[in-house]
Amino acid sequence: MEPLTLEEARVLGTLMEKARTVPDSYPMTLNALVAGCNQKSARDPVTNLSEAEVQEALDGLKRRSLAFATSGGRVMRWEHNFQRAMVVPEQSAVLLGLLMLRGPQTAGELRIHSERWYRFADISSVEAFLDEMRSRSEEKGGPLVVQLPRGAGAREARWAHLLCGPVDVAAAEASAERAAGGDGALAARVSALEEEVAQLRDLVTDLASQLGLSPPGQQDANDRA
Repeated sequence: MEPLTLEEARVLGTLMEKARTVPDSYPMTLNALVAGCNQKSARDPVTNLSEAEVQEALDGLKRRSLAFATSGGRVMRWEHNFQRAMVVPEQSAVLLGLLMLRGPQTAGELRIHSERWYRFADISSVEAFLDEMRSRSEEKGGPLVVQLPRGAGAREARWAHLLCGPVDVAAAEASAERAAGGDGALAARVSALEEEVAQLRDLVTDLASQLGLSPPGQQDANDRA
């Protein structure tokens, strides 16, 4: 498969994420997809893609049969076709989606970050699927992930996806060093809290929808209007 651009990987990962975490809002409109791509949490790096850039990425994904538009309603909506196009199981798709959105991660980080997507039994199961994708045969399209060299002082090696082509190991190591330069424990706690808040927000939205109520934020806006 032709390597994805960084924009295409971000759009594809966002479609895969929202299909699992907010199914009531899926398939996604262009506006919702732009917001999802540029959100500040659960993204590395944080982007500021325009509607034109997201639409161009969607066109590229559609050309590769990785995404398609659905008609009906007032606006066009988009959904991914990743698993069918790539012929990978759910677990592998989840790991690749997380790597596209958050950059290189350890098996432990992937297990934590996947909680809202898919619940792996343990780190060993995560590693098993990573190893399977690393050793994918050329007949099936070749490896989908690579294990990066373990950095100085790091307990675990990180993994990166290959959907955008070969990984720049030097750039990945520099990124890891920048992250390690801050308070690693604090960063991990903040990440965990962001995940929990996002999960609670989705739960409240779903409950409000079931009860026929407007989500809290939307209700406040209506009251001010």
